[in-house]
Amino acid sequence: MPHAATASEADAAAPGGEPVGPLERGLAVLRALAAHPGPRMRPGDLVRATGLARSTVDRIVATLTHLGYLRVEDDRDVLLAPRLMELGNAYLTCCGLPDALEALAVALADELDESVSLAVPDGAGVRFISQSTRRRTMALAFQIGDLLPAERCAPGALFASDWGPEQQADWRARLRDDPLDVGFPAVPPRSAPPAADEVESAFRQRVADARGAGWAVDDQLIEPGLVAVAVPVHAPDGSTVCALSVVSHTSRHSARSLAEHALPRLREYGARMEAALVSPAPPATPPAPGGPDTSRAAKAELGPEFLQSLTRGLAVLTALGSAPGGLTLSGAAETTGLARATARRALLSLQQLEYAAPAGEGRRFTLLPTVLELGYARLSRLSFAEIAQPHLARLVEQVHDSASVAVLADDDIMYVARVHTVRIMSVNITVGTRFPAYATSMGRVLLAGLPEREAAERLALASVRPLTRFTRVDAPDLAEAVAQARRDGHALVDQELEEGLRSIAVPVHDRTGRVVAAVNVSTHASRGTLDDVRRAVLPALTAAATAIEADLAVVTERVRLPIP
Repeated sequence: MPHAATASEADAAAPGGEPVGPLERGLAVLRALAAHPGPRMRPGDLVRATGLARSTVDRIVATLTHLGYLRVEDDRDVLLAPRLMELGNAYLTCCGLPDALEALAVALADELDESVSLAVPDGAGVRFISQSTRRRTMALAFQIGDLLPAERCAPGALFASDWGPEQQADWRARLRDDPLDVGFPAVPPRSAPPAADEVESAFRQRVADARGAGWAVDDQLIEPGLVAVAVPVHAPDGSTVCALSVVSHTSRHSARSLAEHALPRLREYGARMEAALVSPAPPATPPAPGGPDTSRAAKAELGPEFLQSLTRGLAVLTALGSAPGGLTLSGAAETTGLARATARRALLSLQQLEYAAPAGEGRRFTLLPTVLELGYARLSRLSFAEIAQPHLARLVEQVHDSASVAVLADDDIMYVARVHTVRIMSVNITVGTRFPAYATSMGRVLLAGLPEREAAERLALASVRPLTRFTRVDAPDLAEAVAQARRDGHALVDQELEEGLRSIAVPVHDRTGRVVAAVNVSTHASRGTLDDVRRAVLPALTAAATAIEADLAVVTERVRLPIP
């Protein structure tokens, strides 16, 4: 696992290969936040968790907040921000396994009607890199990035077959130092420390069985009711690069019946995955030159609170994920716009901290699955509403009126996130509220995001009636209002839903450009003219939608996020 942070303020790697200080400490802060049981920590909590000075923590938080990797609420609570998933996405692209194998994993999940996972070895643990789950009442909650103890899951027995003496010693040390598995937040901790010799003996037997059979089983080792069967997926050189698992619940299968049901298909799909790894992938598009080092401008803007070495180190980390197989030193320098010596210090630091390693003959550097420990699993659990909420809160602070996000639900819009303003007279709407789409600004924006024919059909089938004396009910008039929203990129509705209520909305797009939601600001009609609303609200509203889209794009690059 990565080394603990030190208190040194050195800004560059020492000749002996010591990590860049700010990068090491910045990663320590991110690990502390990711490992914390709650979603937020205060600076004092981070001081205690990392052993760093308060001034150092403050500078790290300021720098990571500027980068968009953290956010600060109530002037003191520190939270991981969705953009931090860029780091984990970089690893997933660099390793190349999800891109090569995930379509087959999804097909297997559909065929078996069970959840399917891809996992890789990570030290003495097993880390998930792909999840294709079934939506059931008894659902499996593992996420990409979750880490499991090797001895408590089926893939662990497969990976341990390849362990040498050093890895076995590391595993025994981990078992001794963390007998309750509190370092694995994805699994229920043990209620009492097990006898280490019994755990080791049982695991050795499971490893031997897996080596002999070519597959492994998890019969409720993680928690009661959960069963899994896994097979190894080998690289062309014969090494085990990942494990393919089918996971179910004892309400559907015993461990034996799951093996009978799934093992033939698992083996077939494992072989197809190995063939996919043998087949040469299309040549990767060379990463575009990174341009100038933007950390200089940020340093000039924020002064001593900005840690330039931390920013440059994280830029090199993300650059390694710009293409499968990683980058050479020259490629990393070119992609980031950094001097070769600066990129080299960052690469050596990432290697020392066990987030990167030389590949092949050592010319390329690749990322290691440990990168996923930097909050990826926690952030991948965010709902769409949780992604939007902080941006709504910032928007309300700017415009001093309530803001909401809604999606289409049949002929209605449905509110999925909302932040109220503090006014004597305000608009009181709650999450889950539904209104007719034809009479609302968000409805018109959402209809405008549909293909024109579909939008016209929805309007034609809607039960249109006057809700106020201002409501548009004429079919051609409504069609023109939707067309106007499509042309303008926003919709402004004046007292058509309720007299005195005025709202303006813009669309929210997913990473493919499809309109998936709308964000609006609601105000009272007495607060200026329509042009006043556009001038005062539309720029901030558009910026909020853009920020939501940016976070949504990062989160959904590898994670399937259902939008209500």
